[in-house]
Amino acid sequence: MPIRGAPFDTQSSIVIEKITLDNIKGMKVAFVSFYFGEYCVRLASGIAQDRDTSVLLFLPNNEAKPYLHLLSNSVGLRLFDMPRMRQPFKQVQMLARLVKQIRGFNPDVIHLQLGHLSFNLFALPLLGDYPLVLTVHDALIHPGDVESGKAPQWTYDHACYRARERIVHAPQVKELLLQRLDIPSSTVHVIPYVFVGDNTVPVEKKVQDEEHLILFFGRIWEYKGLEYLIRAEPLITSKVPQAKIVIAGVGEDFDRYHRMMVHPERFIVYNEYVSDEKRVELFSRASVVVLPYIEASQSHIISIAYRCGKPVVATRVGGLPEMVDHGQTGYLVPPRDPNALAEAIVLLMRNEEMRRQFGENGRRKVNVECAPEVVGHKTRLVYRQATEDLFPMTDLRNKQPHSAVIE
Repeated sequence: MPIRGAPFDTQSSIVIEKITLDNIKGMKVAFVSFYFGEYCVRLASGIAQDRDTSVLLFLPNNEAKPYLHLLSNSVGLRLFDMPRMRQPFKQVQMLARLVKQIRGFNPDVIHLQLGHLSFNLFALPLLGDYPLVLTVHDALIHPGDVESGKAPQWTYDHACYRARERIVHAPQVKELLLQRLDIPSSTVHVIPYVFVGDNTVPVEKKVQDEEHLILFFGRIWEYKGLEYLIRAEPLITSKVPQAKIVIAGVGEDFDRYHRMMVHPERFIVYNEYVSDEKRVELFSRASVVVLPYIEASQSHIISIAYRCGKPVVATRVGGLPEMVDHGQTGYLVPPRDPNALAEAIVLLMRNEEMRRQFGENGRRKVNVECAPEVVGHKTRLVYRQATEDLFPMTDLRNKQPHSAVIE
């Protein structure tokens, strides 16, 4: 049964329409997140494809607004404003409203994405009578990640301990999580990252004089390894003189990266927030998308590249090897190795047919493995495991699309 909330309200609070909860049959899921707007909208829509599952999505206004057109009519929506951490009174108001609305929905399971400092510490104990499924996007805060580091690691671990089941997006993340925390392996499930990004840009749509663009996209933190791409530039342009490197994103102080550039004219830098429209433009113009990370869990950048039909060069760290099929959708190289990075990039830059074929392979891979309906089904299996006393697993396993299984 569809449950819809009004998009926004004048009081900057959670808004709901009156709904008859008694008429909702099957499993009820409160899907709660403070970040990852597009990911959450697509995943909630995939989960709700099962007529026996009713999903109520709780998401901040600013995260939801750009992606409301992607949200399935089968998903209920509750929007709220997320105040800054230095606004404690507004934080308390937000938590009170969230707890009230979640309890009013009376879900069979709460699915929390990563969490939020005040929600993890103060709201979760008040919702302890509902089974909790937690998606752990990172088993450990990445080096230099100032945004995630605003909340201490133990607050994320606190939510992880409270959860009945956990979801991660790569086997390497599961391994690290089990090393760090005393939790049963059977309660940690590896499910692919639902695809994000636009797929409306034709692979053939390229501007001739921009065929040699190399794209680094996303937040700029130490663990992203941007310095190794900058160091690789002289090696790349010595063999592909037309090549330029596009760097798009914000993060730490960019001055140190400017100082590393041997040939600044070879770089096009957008050290700013990049809109979705600009993102589509940059990916459509790029010949190769590069992730020179020195540490990682997974990356939605690969999903965006594949959706735009672009090959990827990434490092063998974290869950990236799970996402890049070496020699099929891109190339994998050792981290902190400018020479290997340059060699892989040059190989692709010199072979247009290879770039086209790799891009098509990537598009097929992400559309099959990471489609919302596939990831949604695997997620519902985890819900059933968390609530097995109420919902037996047998019925749902008999309806698996594309032979979906969970680890």
